[in-house]
Amino acid sequence: MTSKIDTTCKIFSFQDYKSSPDPIFEISAECLQPSPVPIIIDNGSFQTRAGWACKGDELGAPRLLFKSVAARSRGAARSETQIGNDISNLEPVRWLLKSQFDRNVVVNFEIQELMFDYIFSHLGVVNEGSVEHPIVLTEAPCNPLHSRQMMSELLFECYRVPHVSYGIDGLYSLYYNNTLSDLTPLHTGIVLSSGYHCSHILPVINGRLDAGNCKRVNVGGSQAASYLQRLLQLKYPGHLAAVTLSRMEELLHEHSYTATDYHQELEKWRSVEFYEQEVHRMQLPFSAKGLGGVVSVEERQERRTQQLRRLQEINARRREEKLQQDQERLDKLLTVQELLEDGYLEQFHKNLVQLNMDSAEELQSYINKLSLVVEQGRQRLLQASEMEQPMDEGDGVTEMDPDFSEENTETEKPVQPVFNMAEYHQLFVGTERLRVSEILFQPSLIGEDQMGMMETLQYVLARYTPEQQEALARNVFLTGGNLQYPGMKERIERELLAMRPFQSHFQVMMASRPAVDAWYGARDWALDHPPGGEGWISRQDYDEKGGEYLSEHCASNVFIPMKIAKPVPRLAEPLLVPITTMTAASPDSVSASPSTVTLAPTQT
Repeated sequence: MTSKIDTTCKIFSFQDYKSSPDPIFEISAECLQPSPVPIIIDNGSFQTRAGWACKGDELGAPRLLFKSVAARSRGAARSETQIGNDISNLEPVRWLLKSQFDRNVVVNFEIQELMFDYIFSHLGVVNEGSVEHPIVLTEAPCNPLHSRQMMSELLFECYRVPHVSYGIDGLYSLYYNNTLSDLTPLHTGIVLSSGYHCSHILPVINGRLDAGNCKRVNVGGSQAASYLQRLLQLKYPGHLAAVTLSRMEELLHEHSYTATDYHQELEKWRSVEFYEQEVHRMQLPFSAKGLGGVVSVEERQERRTQQLRRLQEINARRREEKLQQDQERLDKLLTVQELLEDGYLEQFHKNLVQLNMDSAEELQSYINKLSLVVEQGRQRLLQASEMEQPMDEGDGVTEMDPDFSEENTETEKPVQPVFNMAEYHQLFVGTERLRVSEILFQPSLIGEDQMGMMETLQYVLARYTPEQQEALARNVFLTGGNLQYPGMKERIERELLAMRPFQSHFQVMMASRPAVDAWYGARDWALDHPPGGEGWISRQDYDEKGGEYLSEHCASNVFIPMKIAKPVPRLAEPLLVPITTMTAASPDSVSASPSTVTLAPTQT
């Protein structure tokens, strides 16, 4: 993200980034010898990163980075599904996009299988029924056992991988930054991680995650982008189609920041000078055909002349059409009058009835009036043709409009355009720059009825003893793509200063690369812990202990096995023995009817 100081008093344009399809890499010999190298997959809800657990600048970096979405229309074949960077522009197909996540938990394993196919094929892994490389995969904090069971089943049964390791992206990022700064491993601290769908507070006690006190806040980057889109669509209702979700994500990444004091910062925006200096004008694309410049006097005169000519042509055409209609009407009346003069009385009276006239005198009166109208129309046409001649020579305009005289042309100044098309297609992003990141601390701004991230942190700290609180507050680590706003570290330090006791100590550290450090941390962990040791699940472990089994390590969840109640042994069913009893119907007759007696089982 760029800081607010570098972008003042400028007009910005949307990049409208179009992704290009990922290349299909050839697997390197270094990834196969002496043993298959693990594949590192950071399975994020916003972006997936995949690569090899190798050292070096080329193989040691993520080979694939793509959005965790798939576009698959209803009824389409599996091969027609577009994944990640295969979708150059997300907006036209946004209604088709599907993800494997619900919040930050994988629930749609059909889409997850498509993601794995995409990763393995583009990394050059020829999986003829199996993938021979171990897999290091990130999962959600306190991931449900059912989700891990389905993921293990997919990897072991479908791809037949030899080993799998699960870890939390925030703890992998912490592992990488400790290694990067050559510090001793963090034994006690707290991790604040914010991603695309939600944020987490992860306490670490003695080097392991304290899963019982982890908390989740259902606010992340997707909520911030939706909130910004709603704000700008309400502000600019004429540009609803242009305020897309992709552009809002660009605004979040490039132009938003976090206020150290939210209310004080809003007061600054009341100042006109501050607003003009800090507002970001985002230029939307538009057609320059309607863009007007300075209109000179000659251009105005020429436009007025052309307009007058068009009006005269329209009036002349209407007069000609009216004259023609009157002439046709007159000719018809004269034809009927000739029938009377030639003695065709029967035909004359018949035509007179059709004309809705009563007598020959009325016919003659109409002929006289219509002849006068036709003559006057011819005179008007003649006069109009005579008036057009001077205007063609260029002398008639000044006579018809005195505003265009020579005296006025010398003193008249250029006229500025009334409508600025470029400014109309600009989005003035002002207080929205700090409002969107504020939802992390005040989820009520978007209608979420829950605590903010710092209130949740205070709640988590209150669950420990004062000594443990002091140890946790001394190491507060920030990671995740949604914490990259400028000013975020300072804001959290200010909030901690307000909530911690007097003269207590705390330290806040930001990840070096909050968005991708999780992948690098998983890579370093795989290099330090070869497959088969602590933290790895083998195929034998999967068969014996089930798909929900987790081998714990320093960056993993805590494995809490599912307790299955043993069925209570049922007692033997009672024996039903038919016997015969005697029933007296009357003193003289006796009938025998069978009945049933229940015998309880004997207990030994």
